[in-house]
Amino acid sequence: MARTVCRIVGVGLLAIGLAGFAWPTMLGLHLTAIHDILHLLTGLVALYVGFAAPPTAARVLCLLFGVAYLLLGLAGLVAPRLVAAVLGHAPVSAGELAPDNALHAVLGSGLLLSAKKS
Repeated sequence: MARTVCRIVGVGLLAIGLAGFAWPTMLGLHLTAIHDILHLLTGLVALYVGFAAPPTAARVLCLLFGVAYLLLGLAGLVAPRLVAAVLGHAPVSAGELAPDNALHAVLGSGLLLSAKKS
């Protein structure tokens, strides 16, 4: 299951990373070049693990990326200005980052669930 999730997440992150360069406010998200590059890199890692790495690596990736994305979603609620600064955004409120925070929290939760079930 984790390998399949890595493949799906990898394709999704690559798509968001590429689309973000052309459409930085896609679906209410706040995408910057740094943000897009991070999505591209994490997408490539997820695809590599999903297709070429051993199944245990997929579980580890789901666990690590799950924790990272979930914490990023929570940090966006608690310290939105810090998250915005790290990702190259202008200062924003937690409300303005709500779509980003929700996406990161859902992605993180899904990855953690996949790690647990694998």
